[in-house]
Amino acid sequence: MPARTPRARPPAGRGSGSDGLRVAEPLIVTHGLAKEYRLGTLVVPALRGVTLEIAAGEFVAVMGPSGSGKSTFMNLLGCLDSPSGGEYFLAGEKVSAMSGDALAAIRNRRIGFVFQNFNLLARTSALENVELPLLYAGVEKQARRERALRRLEQVGLGDRLDHQPSQLSGGQQQRVAIARSLVNDPVLILADEPTGALDSRTSFEVMALLQALNRGGITVVLVTHEHDIAAFAGRVVSFRDGRVVEDRREPNPVDAAVARAGLETQPA
Repeated sequence: MPARTPRARPPAGRGSGSDGLRVAEPLIVTHGLAKEYRLGTLVVPALRGVTLEIAAGEFVAVMGPSGSGKSTFMNLLGCLDSPSGGEYFLAGEKVSAMSGDALAAIRNRRIGFVFQNFNLLARTSALENVELPLLYAGVEKQARRERALRRLEQVGLGDRLDHQPSQLSGGQQQRVAIARSLVNDPVLILADEPTGALDSRTSFEVMALLQALNRGGITVVLVTHEHDIAAFAGRVVSFRDGRVVEDRREPNPVDAAVARAGLETQPA
């Protein structure tokens, strides 16, 4: 299926259908987004004119084989890199034209990141790891601690505040990473293979948490190569050779909490 072309949207708060229902505003809009890498005289196209729209509140899984462009697309959405061509709008701001400092500000203010290998500081407590983005943002110490504590409690780790990563299981470390991604109250969470280092039971627990956050209104974009993980998303976008080759809705995504409970009847 070819990539969808973004449709014109009504002004915020106004319905577009005959039923009068309010249409969600697009959080992410890309027009002809392209990225090339230069290796000496060789030009390697990683992304070839991607036009896509993601509404606020969606849960989107991005899939594709190695070298398909999915990781490059995620890096551009996360303002970790700049496109070679095309446009990218995040929450109405044209970030594709921003400088490095402005991109860093957008990352810190609007986006939370979750990675496969957790990216936690090894000799730092769970609480201090979650505080880190607030430290970079210049938030006062007491407010930092209160916000980090609240997020750790939200992911079920209120009793592990002083534990270092080596004292936590893989699932607990990923929960710390999710708490850290939430501490700046982002509108978007980008999760890059967040279950890649976890077993099935723990993977489903992490996905249940991401689903709960999404139900609470946070937009989630997830990169995965696992079809059973993509099944938890409400939409799957597949990449190949730097292009979107499929974009399909999943009207009844699998409930990760139910799937996790189903594993309890199976041998450990």
